[in-house]
Amino acid sequence: MRFSMIRPRVRAGLRVMALVTVALGLGGAGGPAMAQDVRPMLVEGKSTVYQRVLTRPGAKLYSMPNGPVEDMIPAFQPLYVFERRGEWISAGPSSTRVPQGWVKQDEVLPWKQNIVGAFTNSAGRKRQLFFDTDANLMQLMSDERLTATQDRMLAEASAGISEGKGGVVAVEPEEFVNIRDNLYIMPILDFRQELSPINYDTVLMMELASVPLKVSAPQVQQATGPASDPFDVGIVFVLDTTKSMDRYIARTQKSLANVIARIEGTDIGDLVNFGVWGFRDNVDAAPGLEYRTKELVPLTRRDDQTPVLDAIGQATNVATVSSPGFNEDSLAGVEDAIDKSDWAQGDNPFNARYVILVTDAGPKDPRDPNARSQIGAAELQLDAEGRQIVVMTLHLETDAGGSANHSYAADQYRALSRFGNGTFYFPIENGSEEAFEDVVTRLVTALTDHVHVARGEASSLTEEEAGEELVELGRAMRLAYLGDQSGTAAPDVIRGWVSNRAVENPRRLAIEPRLLVTKNELATMADLVRALVQAAESISSSEDAVNFLSDAREIIARMAQDPKMLVDAGATDLGGALEFLEDLPYQSQLMQMTEQRWTQSAMFRKPVTDTLSQKLTQYMKWLRDPTVWTALWDDSPDGEYVFAMPFDILP
Repeated sequence: MRFSMIRPRVRAGLRVMALVTVALGLGGAGGPAMAQDVRPMLVEGKSTVYQRVLTRPGAKLYSMPNGPVEDMIPAFQPLYVFERRGEWISAGPSSTRVPQGWVKQDEVLPWKQNIVGAFTNSAGRKRQLFFDTDANLMQLMSDERLTATQDRMLAEASAGISEGKGGVVAVEPEEFVNIRDNLYIMPILDFRQELSPINYDTVLMMELASVPLKVSAPQVQQATGPASDPFDVGIVFVLDTTKSMDRYIARTQKSLANVIARIEGTDIGDLVNFGVWGFRDNVDAAPGLEYRTKELVPLTRRDDQTPVLDAIGQATNVATVSSPGFNEDSLAGVEDAIDKSDWAQGDNPFNARYVILVTDAGPKDPRDPNARSQIGAAELQLDAEGRQIVVMTLHLETDAGGSANHSYAADQYRALSRFGNGTFYFPIENGSEEAFEDVVTRLVTALTDHVHVARGEASSLTEEEAGEELVELGRAMRLAYLGDQSGTAAPDVIRGWVSNRAVENPRRLAIEPRLLVTKNELATMADLVRALVQAAESISSSEDAVNFLSDAREIIARMAQDPKMLVDAGATDLGGALEFLEDLPYQSQLMQMTEQRWTQSAMFRKPVTDTLSQKLTQYMKWLRDPTVWTALWDDSPDGEYVFAMPFDILP
């Protein structure tokens, strides 16, 4: 199978806009924007969700039923259904514009939900196979000689000699395809849950179609020679510079100096570069802290790393006053390192991107009045991974923290330090300075080895010394790099069944279902969540708690009166208010919030409200970030730009 490059059509900045009705796009010429009374047909039983179809390969657009052909339509493109007349469907790319023309019913497929599949990085698992039927997929999953059969099928499919043997129709690309940087659309046409015959974990069997956004775009073949840009690494240290940290910062400087001395003046030395941020706490509560976060030296490509070592040395001049509480605002430091470090370096971004947090305290909870951001560790991790940034945490478990704080900090930093199937949390027992220096040295050396291996050179550490997770992380970074260099994309114009979990190891996620959300939908979601959080935070008695659900229904009814809002006025529960979230293979907090559960305990209400508040903060970040959004068709209104949103961040 050949693979063609799938590129976003347009990326444009978010501007102030009025919310309009939800729409998905079509790669092709858009009709003129004009007022119209006609709207797409509603899905049966819904009041805000429209019927959609996907075009089959070879679909044609007609000016009228049995009329002349106006255009050819790219395969598996989403269209709204405006009218059904026998075997004919009046269709168009936007719900706010007139339909483009007519298509034959046998040349389209129904698309029940706007959910898509996104490849995870295949490091640590095998490439997955797509099958013509779910029965053939299950046959492989149930095969007593699964490993041998899968290896044979992969070899045959990769060599192009399978000829559909065993029902195989495609194989996952060898390199990683980053859906956030280069949007591709693999609509999920159907799905069902099954138990894995290996360990009885629940797996989602999905029928997917691969969609190039513009068929006429020049195809980019996979590179066969060496990559044009050498693989390089950007590493940003985020250092706790409060009173207790001076000796650990000095150890960090020593370890980094030793690593730099080994690579300085070599080709590798130019391919490993650093930046440094410092963080403390709320300066309004303790003015002597001088700063909450501060970029001590920017991340940039440089021939001489002396400024980095000098900046770390200066960071040993720690704060002279105590910060409020034991926990520090480490999440603010990590957030700034992610958002404000120059990972892009103009048009030549770092291929591997790492943030290394060094602290002896837990993170401030978003509910803490001295915390800067309302975003939590889990939400911050999702945002970082979406940008291909790995967060690692070196947590010094000193006596001052105590076991309770160590346990809390470990939970938070494990959530922050996940990437793919790995967790990069390194606790330093008893805050040992020697153990800390060893870990810093091993970690930076292992990240430097990622460059060695990418160049075909011997690594400084053995796989045993580096550890399996760091070795697999290096492979994941190289797969993403090779995919970017070679123009690898999702399989082009295929339809097949695949498991969301790796067939050979169901503990590893292979293809992640995501919601293809528009700006309109996310803005509506944010408005509803904000209103509900505000109402929930005003609860001060059991009577208020009982009244909350009726208050929430009033909020829903009021929002539904605005035709620009995508809210179902007839919803009898909070989950039903956002109909486009229903029927997904995901159960959210909002959809599970019944009156009985809500009123029974403040212990249930508080975590729900806090989590929704943190998710709301992330929604607003995405809405303001122009790099997140992609237009699927020319002249697409701002509100119809789309983003493949992870299910984990849904309300």
